[in-house]
Amino acid sequence: MDFSLTEDHVTLQDAVRRFCDGEYPVHLRGNAEDKALAAKRRHGLAEMGLTGLVMDADHGGSGYGAVETMLVAQQLGRALGGAGWLASGLPAATLIGSAGSEEQKVAWLEAVAMGEQVLAFAVSEAEARYDITRLAAPAIETGDGWKINGTKTIVFDAAIADAFVVAVRTAGQRGDQQGLALFLVDAKAPGISLRNFETIDAREAAHVTFDNVAVSKADLIGAAGAAHDLIEAALDRANAALVAESVGVLEALLEHTSEHLMTRAQFGAPLAKFQALQHRVADMLISLEQSKSMACAAAMAVDGNDPERRRRFVSAAKAYVGDACRSAGEWGIQLHGGMGMTEECRVGHYAKRMFAINMTYGDASWHLQRFTSQRFAGEAA
Repeated sequence: MDFSLTEDHVTLQDAVRRFCDGEYPVHLRGNAEDKALAAKRRHGLAEMGLTGLVMDADHGGSGYGAVETMLVAQQLGRALGGAGWLASGLPAATLIGSAGSEEQKVAWLEAVAMGEQVLAFAVSEAEARYDITRLAAPAIETGDGWKINGTKTIVFDAAIADAFVVAVRTAGQRGDQQGLALFLVDAKAPGISLRNFETIDAREAAHVTFDNVAVSKADLIGAAGAAHDLIEAALDRANAALVAESVGVLEALLEHTSEHLMTRAQFGAPLAKFQALQHRVADMLISLEQSKSMACAAAMAVDGNDPERRRRFVSAAKAYVGDACRSAGEWGIQLHGGMGMTEECRVGHYAKRMFAINMTYGDASWHLQRFTSQRFAGEAA
């Protein structure tokens, strides 16, 4: 694989880095955002074209792929920024762009790309445990449409969403690949209720309950009962971006930790002089370099045309990076000593973001199992 960057890639990377350096002050990174600040930052991301990064140029987007998404996600990860960027601009908008009707694309994609509208992806369920074949929230067909029931858990940016892209079951039983469908649902539709909460990394999410929410045939994304592959591809794209974001977070964590060890003195010498601590930093650096390679491989697989290869590479990357970042985050806190447990110390915020990423759209254990299943299936074939 060729991991070298083009001149356009470097330009994009530098532009996002400059934006993050200006918009996310180092001493405030990871802090919760109020509504005004969050809206200002979303507007800035939209002005740079990042909210429409992967959308077609015909619908107001930049038409970029997973490699460019990786570069953007890394820089946002370094700054602990981009809240609201991934959920709206990747899985939700990608699904509309790949399978939505022309009316849905015209109505939503340009508005999302311009930062005027926000989408939320409602897919997870408490009993599904990351496995989309176990989704069971039903959509019952009526004369002129469907009625959606059930609760979706950990829906990011639900409180600010103008619409939900909702994964439901129109046929079959829990565990079946067939029978899944996607609907575009107005966030103000009668029957929708939210239970908002703050995640461990100070971001916004909600459990969203649908109680006989009526949707029309025009709200259906793609074909009813045939959405499994669409959902899986969208989640793989999102996970590849999350892996890249973890790389950026880990890079910043390593920088903070190294600086602390070089400036903090113990027994008359900087902590960086102690060999045992040097070994821990070396382990963190090895994890960072391996995670960079895994992020590149996952992004290139997402941009490829081989679904089986995409599944293997994305799950391998999420499994490795999830475990590596958890270990590095814990060591980063340990190497800072007691101050590493305080809110004022940035290292804890970086660690919490990595922990949250690991639990989003499949943790390391789940993706390791998925990778193993894909590998054995390929060998059997």
